Amino acid sequence: MGWILTIIIGGILGWLASKVMRTDAQQGILLNIVVGVVGAALAGFFLSPLLGIPTINAANFSIGGLLISFLGAIILLAIVNLIRRGRAR
Repeated sequence: MGWILTIIIGGILGWLASKVMRTDAQQGILLNIVVGVVGAALAGFFLSPLLGIPTINAANFSIGGLLISFLGAIILLAIVNLIRRGRAR
């Protein structure tokens, strides 16, 4: 059940991050899920130890976890934009 919630919430967070970074027209639902889950994993690796807040991948549903995972998805999209276009939006 944890993986299903991670996929659903990751998809929503990936979609919201793509709206913020203005890349939604380039992405489909599958890429939104990937961005949300991988962004949460990225945040779990770098941001969670610094702030002490687990992400959605840790099966801990909290507002702080959602915000950290959302921030990770935005950072992931910024890195992808930087690599693809040579600049971050």
